[in-house]
Amino acid sequence: MNRLFLNCSLAGALVVSAVSVPVTAWGAQLSSDARSVIPHDVQQMVVIDYHAMQNSDAAMALRGQVMPPELKQLEDALKKSGLNDNNDLEQLAFILYRTGTGGDEVRTVGIAQGQFPVQDVLASFRKSKVKATVVRTNKIYPMGKTGMSVVFLDESTMIFGGLQSVKEILDVRDGLTPSVLSNGQVMDSMRTVEGEPLWSVLDQKGTQMMMKQVLGDAGGVADFDTVKKRMVASWYTMNFQHGVKFDMSVVTGDNFAAATVSSLLNAAVLYKKMSGSDSDKQALDETVISSNAGRLDVHFASSDAQFSSLLKSSMFQSMVR
Repeated sequence: MNRLFLNCSLAGALVVSAVSVPVTAWGAQLSSDARSVIPHDVQQMVVIDYHAMQNSDAAMALRGQVMPPELKQLEDALKKSGLNDNNDLEQLAFILYRTGTGGDEVRTVGIAQGQFPVQDVLASFRKSKVKATVVRTNKIYPMGKTGMSVVFLDESTMIFGGLQSVKEILDVRDGLTPSVLSNGQVMDSMRTVEGEPLWSVLDQKGTQMMMKQVLGDAGGVADFDTVKKRMVASWYTMNFQHGVKFDMSVVTGDNFAAATVSSLLNAAVLYKKMSGSDSDKQALDETVISSNAGRLDVHFASSDAQFSSLLKSSMFQSMVR
């Protein structure tokens, strides 16, 4: 599922698409039940308003390009189990978190919210003689050949991912390990963006990795190494209501760091303009990069038609491969 998360991410940095590779998402406000199961050491969180995505041709086109096989397999497995993703599923969240001794392992887990026919799904599992893994009072079911497992916390919240990831989420839910609710930085970032139809937040390590990828060759210069440690958090949103809008903010320790990263990003955009196609250049022309009060801001906007053209461009295709 790391590739799944990377591609989800990627769709969003797409402005910065302009600049090179990865990170992205969709969203709305997470329920209190969903927040309470998210591990404390979140590296990146991506939240998707599923209905908003379904109602936008541009969003569905983007989803079609970046959706990895693992998630498609999960959807197919859920449908066969009795879940109607068009009607039952309201929100999807993908959580990339650190675990293990020293936080040196990174895992991904998904949280789905909606109104699920739990009893029908469980009946389908029993009919197929699917064997559950029992963790305390919870039953975790394998999802066919996807390599993923699923557990229903209740009729509105479903957790899916690798078996170990699902077990760790249950540990968070049952109070055995800390949740994101005690991570002040991530919670502050969430409050900034969670009203948007599509959003993502990243912690310090996630922000540094994202910016390194976005900057490409420009990220290898000494100036970036100097300011990298001052990047403390970031977030971005996408909105498909009237055309396509993308906004990203990176919080740094001071004005100098923000201005330095802004200069590097503008240089990367200029380089892409020199070698990109007409659609690439148009997307780059619609990208505004600025810094103020210790924060780097990136804004991109286009019509649905312009965005459709960008998805077909060589620049975007190279990003999603």
